[in-house]
Amino acid sequence: MHVLPASPDAFIRLVEARLHHGASTTFGFSANGDLRRLSAVLFLLSAGSDGNPHLILNKRSRHVPQPGDLCCPGGGIAASMDPLLAKGVDLPSMPLRRWSQGSWWRRHRRADHSKLALLLAAALREGFEEMRLNPLKVKFLGPMHAEHLVMFKRAIYPLAAWIDHQQRFFPNWEVEKIVRIPMAAFFDAGNYARYRISFDSGVAGTPGALVRDLPCFVQRHNGEVELLWGATYRIVEQFLNTIFDYVPPPLASLPVIRRRLGRHYLEGEPRR
Repeated sequence: MHVLPASPDAFIRLVEARLHHGASTTFGFSANGDLRRLSAVLFLLSAGSDGNPHLILNKRSRHVPQPGDLCCPGGGIAASMDPLLAKGVDLPSMPLRRWSQGSWWRRHRRADHSKLALLLAAALREGFEEMRLNPLKVKFLGPMHAEHLVMFKRAIYPLAAWIDHQQRFFPNWEVEKIVRIPMAAFFDAGNYARYRISFDSGVAGTPGALVRDLPCFVQRHNGEVELLWGATYRIVEQFLNTIFDYVPPPLASLPVIRRRLGRHYLEGEPRR
């Protein structure tokens, strides 16, 4: 049985220590000069009203690619802006400078520390744009392993972060709503399912079969059901395994949820 630490401070210390243990020897990226292939997202954690840690996700609006999916706040690197913002995130009182492992990275992994600054700057900028996340209130906890999206030819770099003092967010047109999931819910095998996806034949970029089975997490709250799957599911799975040595139940054992993805899934509906 997996038990969360008794306090937010103990949870934060555990996350920082376990992430540093892995990333201190494996983190790095090479964009080959093309930053357009990189995205940075925040694995955003916060204490809920019950005092226990929650994961904060965005639900994508119908006007963006992959509408209705849950995702971490963040996005692509803006080559004209984020290198400048990267210098700011390492100033005194800013998230990278306040990071408990920051001094170690500056001494032993200076080049990768600069890469972290760029990724964190991009993720914080996108978080502000998407949901008015206050970058000054974000506590950076450490980098996670990248997720590589073959279909989109893109690498996603998740950055774990904690936010203490912001409870209200203001989503822009890209975000339908904010979804909070208690971390304890991820340890309940009954919340997992097999997502059987049917693609409309007009959806481009879907090689092979038009039906696919993928693991998903089912969030039920106030009569509403949200499905967490795809890259964001894999990021959550990585976090659970890295921090708690937890592995979700095998796909073959899970109940099936069937859904069809329409022709607007990969591009979203146009804004009017």
